Amino acid sequence: MPLTPLDIHNKEFAKTFRGYDEDEVNEFLDQVIKDYEMIIREKQELENRVKELEEKLKHFSSIEETLNKSIVVAQEAAEEVRGSAQKEAKLIIREAEKNADRIVNEALSKARKIALEIEDLKKQSKVFRNRFKLLIEAQLDMINSNDWEQLMEFNVDATELKSAEENIVIK
Repeated sequence: MPLTPLDIHNKEFAKTFRGYDEDEVNEFLDQVIKDYEMIIREKQELENRVKELEEKLKHFSSIEETLNKSIVVAQEAAEEVRGSAQKEAKLIIREAEKNADRIVNEALSKARKIALEIEDLKKQSKVFRNRFKLLIEAQLDMINSNDWEQLMEFNVDATELKSAEENIVIK
């Protein structure tokens, strides 16, 4: 067990005839006690400082561990979010492709239907044109026929018609 300043202070030496000067020994012991007490205080202060630093180190180690765990959790969450976003993006793309295919197919179907209707209208317009042409030609033939000239040559006396009209009304 180490000596304490009190042990040094209370130490008594046996006296001999030719021993050391007692005052000189006591002065030296007082100096040793002071130095020893100072060393013990410094040691205690250093131990307290070490304890304080160890507690801070423990605290910072705990914070570091917590931060590392948080970083890992954040990375895992980021990976999950990224994975989710990629899945959702793929789903949206697939849906958009399906819609695009449907729209293109509907457009092609409508285009085919319109093309058929155009062809039908072309046929109908040809038929109408031919009929109209035949009608106009028939009318021209009628106008160009001699019947018109015979009608123009036909004379009707207006007085005869008037008297015939009166005869019909009177009867």
